[in-house]
Amino acid sequence: MSTAPEHERASHPPAHARPKAGVSVIGIIGELLIAAGVLLGLFVVWQLFYTDVQGDREQAEIVESLEWAQEPAADIDLESIELIPDDMKVTDRDPDTAPTPAFTETFATMMVPRWGEDYVKPISEGVTRPDVLDPLGIGHYPESAMPGFAGNFALAAHRTTYGKPFNQVDVLEVGDSLIVQTEDIWAVYSVTSWEIVQPEEYDVVAPTPRQPEAGVTGRFMTLTTCHPLYSAAERWIVYSELDYWAPTGHGVPAELVEAPQ
Repeated sequence: MSTAPEHERASHPPAHARPKAGVSVIGIIGELLIAAGVLLGLFVVWQLFYTDVQGDREQAEIVESLEWAQEPAADIDLESIELIPDDMKVTDRDPDTAPTPAFTETFATMMVPRWGEDYVKPISEGVTRPDVLDPLGIGHYPESAMPGFAGNFALAAHRTTYGKPFNQVDVLEVGDSLIVQTEDIWAVYSVTSWEIVQPEEYDVVAPTPRQPEAGVTGRFMTLTTCHPLYSAAERWIVYSELDYWAPTGHGVPAELVEAPQ
């Protein structure tokens, strides 16, 4: 009975010792899927948490860099604070001066008592994500009115990620104050209503919201953000109207230090 030469037997292991190609491919695919899952999980953590931390820090630094910006209500000494007197409040004419911001320029801050005493966010020109909404916070629709002026001062911001300036938009109530400060004026608006719309319904930022054919009929501010949370399928819209504006340097709005009801 003949046998294969010894060197041939050594180079051909028994069949039961050979790796199965199918099993090897499945194992590789499984490892790739696990790796992809880990990477996806890390991306979610980065997107939902790290961008918030980073966004909050960077937006706070922007506010601190504005020499004229009022400190958060949480840091105000209520015993010594001066409130804007009634005779300085204006309701029936435009401010004497208006900022003419360049694209991405931060020209105002926003405070919302309903969102906490420490809420102060910068407002910058433009509403593009990579230039304004992601790195800077709240964006101003370039063709809309400026704070205190007749028309619609329209703003956009994230509801999740990148500091999520409008995260609590759904807790606002009719009558809540939305306070804007520029270098020259305070502008205090009151929430009048809200609704959920489709992304293509651009008339929400018309000079008179929802009535583009009407032209300018009042002094409005509109907040726009994504809805539902973690989705951009729809838009959550908050409408408000101007209560008054007042020049800076004569105290702060009483609404800033009064707890919302």
